[in-house]
Amino acid sequence: MRDTLVVIPTYNEIDNIEQLLRIIFALDGDFQVLVVDDNSPDLTALKVNELISEFPDQLFLEKREGKLGLGTAYIHGFKWALARGYEYIFEMDADFSHDPKDLIRLYDACEIDGNDVAIGSRYKTGVNVVNWPMGRVLLSWVASKYVRFITRMRIHDTTAGYVCYHRRVLEKINLDKIRFIGYAFQIEMKFKAYLNKFKIVEVPVVFTDRIKGESKMSSNIISEAVFGVISMKFRSLFKNYDK
Repeated sequence: MRDTLVVIPTYNEIDNIEQLLRIIFALDGDFQVLVVDDNSPDLTALKVNELISEFPDQLFLEKREGKLGLGTAYIHGFKWALARGYEYIFEMDADFSHDPKDLIRLYDACEIDGNDVAIGSRYKTGVNVVNWPMGRVLLSWVASKYVRFITRMRIHDTTAGYVCYHRRVLEKINLDKIRFIGYAFQIEMKFKAYLNKFKIVEVPVVFTDRIKGESKMSSNIISEAVFGVISMKFRSLFKNYDK
């Protein structure tokens, strides 16, 4: 899988990043990883730099000057991957909410089963979330149902952040026209893949809330997702909407 890159944005993930990277590099499949760090005050980037000497052919670091948003971090990573010829590009969190072992299942869903996008889905087969308060589970589940209703996408987990893209998807989508920078970024990427008629599949996964570090969730992120979806759907009705 030397054609495969996992993009992991980080901000203050010093408690998680080394263990996560070691697990990924121990998997069958020879995954490569790009960490996009937003100048973490806890020196996450310094730890990654130390590990690069141990994994020089598998681990890469892009350090940005400040906290610029999840969506822009992924776009930065996607462009980096496309420029270097990777065929499959993943996005995943650094906090172990996404089980790194599922990278293989998402890869197989694209490479073997022929899908263009494979989503690690919390809601494909019920509600597969561990250690979240009930209120947050309901908020996330309702948000995905709301997005599905507004956009008409046949996706159960529209806000999922564990995804494998074939490079043709990222080449087709105009990454410079992605408007959202928070968690609504996840919705917009799926929506544009859907509008471009790419083959999308959901792979059931178990989502486990972080044990170490602090969540980046905020009310601004939630409002962006709720209200942004309506404007996104409205704009898509016009011919000049950039898919």
